[in-house]
Amino acid sequence: MASESSDIPVVPERRIKDDFHHPYTPYDVQLQFMRVAYDVLSGGDGQVGILESPTGTGKSLSLICSALSWLRSYKKQQHEDTIAAVKDGMKDEPDWMIEQMLHRKREELVQRWQEREERLAKIRSKEGELEARGKKRRRIDDTTSRRRGKDIDEDAEFLLDDWNDDEAGDDPMSVFSKETRVLMESMGLGAPKKQDEDTEDDDEIKIFYTSRTHSQLSQFITELRRPSFPSSVPQIAETRAGDESAEAVKHVPLSSRQRLCINPSVTRLGSLSAINDRCTELQQSKSKEKCPFVPNAENLANSHRFRDTALATVPDIEDMFQLGKTLQVCPYYASRTAIPGAEIVTLPYPLLLQKSARDALGIKLEGNVVIIDEAHNIMDAVSNVYAAEIRLSDLRRARQLLGIYVRRFGKKLKGENRVMVAQVGRVVDSLSEWLDGALKAKTDQGIVDPNLLLKAKGADQLNLFQLIKYIQQSKLAFKVESYASHLEDEAASSGHKTVSSPVLHTLVAFITVLTNLSSEGRVFYEKIAATPPEVKLAYLLLSPTHAFSSIASSARAVILAGGTMSPFDDYKAHLFPSLASEKITTLSCGHVIPPSNLCVWTLASTRPTVAAGKTPPPGAGGDTFEFSFQRRSDKAMIRQLGLAILNICTIVPDGVVVFFPSYGYLDQVIAAWQAAATENGQGGSIWDRLQGKKALFRDMKGASSEDVLQEYTSAILGGDEQPGKPAPASQRGALLLSVVGGRMSEGINFSDRLGRCVVVVGLPYPNINSPEWKAKIEYIESSMLERLQAGDATSNGNAKLPEDAVAMAKQAARDFYENACMRAVNQSIGRAIRHQKDYAAIVLIDRRFGTERIRGKLPGWIRGGMQAGSEEKGLHGLMGALSTFFRGKREQG
Repeated sequence: MASESSDIPVVPERRIKDDFHHPYTPYDVQLQFMRVAYDVLSGGDGQVGILESPTGTGKSLSLICSALSWLRSYKKQQHEDTIAAVKDGMKDEPDWMIEQMLHRKREELVQRWQEREERLAKIRSKEGELEARGKKRRRIDDTTSRRRGKDIDEDAEFLLDDWNDDEAGDDPMSVFSKETRVLMESMGLGAPKKQDEDTEDDDEIKIFYTSRTHSQLSQFITELRRPSFPSSVPQIAETRAGDESAEAVKHVPLSSRQRLCINPSVTRLGSLSAINDRCTELQQSKSKEKCPFVPNAENLANSHRFRDTALATVPDIEDMFQLGKTLQVCPYYASRTAIPGAEIVTLPYPLLLQKSARDALGIKLEGNVVIIDEAHNIMDAVSNVYAAEIRLSDLRRARQLLGIYVRRFGKKLKGENRVMVAQVGRVVDSLSEWLDGALKAKTDQGIVDPNLLLKAKGADQLNLFQLIKYIQQSKLAFKVESYASHLEDEAASSGHKTVSSPVLHTLVAFITVLTNLSSEGRVFYEKIAATPPEVKLAYLLLSPTHAFSSIASSARAVILAGGTMSPFDDYKAHLFPSLASEKITTLSCGHVIPPSNLCVWTLASTRPTVAAGKTPPPGAGGDTFEFSFQRRSDKAMIRQLGLAILNICTIVPDGVVVFFPSYGYLDQVIAAWQAAATENGQGGSIWDRLQGKKALFRDMKGASSEDVLQEYTSAILGGDEQPGKPAPASQRGALLLSVVGGRMSEGINFSDRLGRCVVVVGLPYPNINSPEWKAKIEYIESSMLERLQAGDATSNGNAKLPEDAVAMAKQAARDFYENACMRAVNQSIGRAIRHQKDYAAIVLIDRRFGTERIRGKLPGWIRGGMQAGSEEKGLHGLMGALSTFFRGKREQG
């Protein structure tokens, strides 16, 4: 158990530890986390939880146990309310009739539950037998794949079908034939017109869980298989008391065609956009070569088997893919048939954050729960989902491909096709002309007025909405790029090749963002060092507020969870700006480690302060550490930094990881250390002396981090396969120089001997003079002024701004800027302390870490481990603290 903490509330009587059905004895911090998550879900519509639990505290399992315990309790209460409603509706009837009706209602409820569970139980049993016998899954006969050759009917393969805007409509299902749409609707795909027995669970509340990467979702699903939960049906729960496995968790994972498609002729295309287009093309009514795996009348039984097996086995994405291959039914479409019966649906960020993706999958958030894990980067994730860029070379290639296509098929294009292809060409020419001018400009980057991008060739007179709709529905990009690839194959006589550069798909993505509200985003241009010279356009979403609003306003409850969520203010201000403060619950959990396993120190200067509570003035002979943009090039301070890290490496065993503000500054510091010898002539540069203490490694921008990590690990562990085992006396360990926000600052595990000390050098503020950050700051200030004006008008009946409104707006922008810096710092700090028995020292080198404002934005468990007054004690004080800390660990064995 974790040590007792006075700030953790006592568990109420209504919830003992077994209420959450945790498979192990939970730590105090886990109980605290589960209680708060449960209360958020129990609070009614519109509740938001922003929950921070350090890595190594079992956050995923705590989320599972609290959320599914609440869900089963909620569903059980719904069943009871249904029975109570029947009773209330018959209060004027005789008692015997009421009892008979209630008995019949209970029997129907139980029978429906039992039939479903028995069906799933049989599937689980069969799956277990197959695994026990080691039977191999059936493989798809690859003869269904078609090799493109010289005998291709080019007109049938690449010529655009006749297109009529009026007929196409706005129905996202219009890409399918009428027969396919009817069948998919009957299976629960798309928007079914009526509810039948197979979709009766569609109204039941669900949990949609999302995380950043596929591997994180797989880890979550592994944890999902650990706990057991009681039935949600009251009678079953009573008759099978103590039987935690009475009702297994029903889970379905969703993913893209790129991960789930089992058609070799589609998957070999490589790019997601090409795969999507080819998939839908193979389902259109005029397609001569239908995909054999899409749900149809012939494989309907297998589609139902797919659904039931998925709900019976808690599968991950790989399981769904293999199941589809075994049953020869498309996992991408068949997985949707399991959504109505699922209790928890896992999916990656893009499929949840984009409304168009949710609509395509048939996901309805209304009344359901959304849990976003690894949510510290959710605002960046929203921006990335809506980001787009295009290069001048892409546009030139797009014009070349269009020219090739029109020369071959131009005379055969009819009606709207001829007009719309010409319009695409005008857009490409206009964008190219603007970028040609930008390439000759004196400045290397800047903000672009999107209205100017389409001034040439009369492109600004085009209806971009209609043009985008045409390209998407006609599959123009796919057909043009596929035809170009076909010509390349013929020329090379080497068979089919993947379309290497889907430039027309890139064009569609970029002109799509041009239709967004101008107040929400900005377009930037930037020159790129290349031969020949290159320049690009990039769209940046300045605020996630509008894009996230469809989630925030629809879901019954939203939980943002992460290991390092601090500081919390940005999530409230930019994801839930209109939500009342009483609807938002925040929590920063402590760690599962005892306080003695953590030593946090602020190194503000090399020497102790002259008077308690005061810091030496900046520039005092390099004694003060302040790595601001104005001072970070101070050679004396860089030298003192090297000596401080040299002293740290003398005392700290095994691995030391140092994080710098940027790759550029890391290069500058290394160059200074390699050139400068010590004043007292003790021999060699600081760089040489560091190499004498530990094996030295560095992260380089653009290089692979895997090799560096492997070499760093080997230097510490050697052949030892037990990271927690004490190092031998001859082992000197290693020093890794990395960058905040770089590849080693997130998702990398420096547990045990790999990270006995993490050092953060300076505060990694973004470049506030960059066009992107200038635009963000301007947007936050203006949007804050608008909110203040709207609020004042509502309360006072006028549009007069409060006197300090401008100051408040500027402060909001400064807070956002500083919070972006601190989130990056907190991620780097989180690389150490990965489990209950781990221990490490964390050294923050910069006097600003000693200020209350900055400390208040560190995670609670870091603040709790901070050595009081450390910023006043200098390097000598740090050496004493580290010596005591690691000596104590050696004595403990």
